[in-house]
Amino acid sequence: MQASANSVDNIKIDVNHEKVSLKEYLAYFSYGFGQCFSFGLVGTFILFFYTDILGISAVAASIIFLIARIWDAVIDPIVAGFMDTRRTKHGKFRGYMKFTPILIVVSTIFCFMSPDISVTGKVIYAGATYILWGTVYAFSDIPFWSLSTVISNKGQDRTKLLTVANLGVYGGIGMVGFLVPILLGIFDKTNTPPISYLITVGIIMIAAYILMFLGYKYTKERVLPSHNEKVTFKDVIESAKANKYMFKILLVFFLNIFMNIVQGIILYFFTYNLNAPQLMSVFGIIGTLSAVGFLFIPILTKYFKKRNILRTLLALDILLRIAFFLIGYDSTVLVITFLAITQLLYSATGPIISAMLSETVEYSEVKTGKRTEAIVFGGQTFAGKLSVALAGALTGFILSLIGYQANVEQTEFTLNGLFIAVSILPALGSFLRLLLLSKYDYTEDEFNECIRILQDRKSKEVRFRDMGSGKLSHFLQAEQDKNI
Repeated sequence: MQASANSVDNIKIDVNHEKVSLKEYLAYFSYGFGQCFSFGLVGTFILFFYTDILGISAVAASIIFLIARIWDAVIDPIVAGFMDTRRTKHGKFRGYMKFTPILIVVSTIFCFMSPDISVTGKVIYAGATYILWGTVYAFSDIPFWSLSTVISNKGQDRTKLLTVANLGVYGGIGMVGFLVPILLGIFDKTNTPPISYLITVGIIMIAAYILMFLGYKYTKERVLPSHNEKVTFKDVIESAKANKYMFKILLVFFLNIFMNIVQGIILYFFTYNLNAPQLMSVFGIIGTLSAVGFLFIPILTKYFKKRNILRTLLALDILLRIAFFLIGYDSTVLVITFLAITQLLYSATGPIISAMLSETVEYSEVKTGKRTEAIVFGGQTFAGKLSVALAGALTGFILSLIGYQANVEQTEFTLNGLFIAVSILPALGSFLRLLLLSKYDYTEDEFNECIRILQDRKSKEVRFRDMGSGKLSHFLQAEQDKNI
């Protein structure tokens, strides 16, 4: 009877009774903020480091990136499946968040080391350390996002958690972009460039470790699976196959590809259409400040369904981008205004999509009886990396299609092509997202019903456990055969 009592206590704790504190929200933000120091360093500065510090060619660097993206696309679902089949003594995800920060620190520093070896050796070293970094990052990033689903089973709590997580991502990347030039300027006075980079990265990553450790230390897992049977890789696959809403949201997330293409083309637009390449820095500031819009998401979700908010943001994006195209780019002020507003709308879709994705975890648990959070957010990581990889390839194709020639005056056809890519192409992405969401019928109502079903199962499981393992197994099998 003692075991049953403990089970009842667990049900009370993980379902309703413990509020997510402000300290925990700050801790969750802290982990994402610190983790994205690493992402910002590698994402923003690694190409320059490879070509100008390490001394390898841009072509070699591009090949490294391509191989790494292919590897990421394979390894991320495997990592997610591995996590869904195990629990650590610190919880399903917090155990990884305890030890991966030090691996993130070490692998990031390795990426910015310049060994005194041949050029071929440097290419091999760069490829090995970059792929190592991407693999280690998956063991940190997937549990970080998945943790939102086990901190609370309340939709509003998850929306807040994923909002602060996205704030941490934007803030971490922006902070690195701000700090690196300053620190390099200080250390370049007394050191060679390779040493300056190594010291700069080392200092930033020490700070990252502290922030990530605080994120691990002050978060808590509350949501337990509906029963304690071991989850196998086959269960993970079956759970993913049953989660039709996860695939729909992942496809919505993948359509970031249109904005990723814009990120690659916008510099050409500033340089040749506006004759003002310095505006790229302004666009970067706009991207960082657009995260302020995240703060309104938890307020809106109190009164409106996330699906409807997302639809509204996408519709507004389409209208504004069409207006941008019709007005043209003669006025730099209007161009920056349109870019700022549309970037704000686009950024606001991030936390909403993540929150909608997190709520599909309970849907698949109801359908299959297995709780597999990691495969859901592993899917998000995979879709994001695939989107970036394909966007990079398509950007080059589009530039070729519109007749772009480097370092010469562009034709009218090319200039129009650049403008269409910046203004209308993202509107096409928003339109496709709207089509996907037009028949999306899994909202907060259905999510709350899934929560009710799972809570009812947990209560029944305790009673059946007291009656014997045979009846419990029969009950669990019967529950898995039910549909919502």
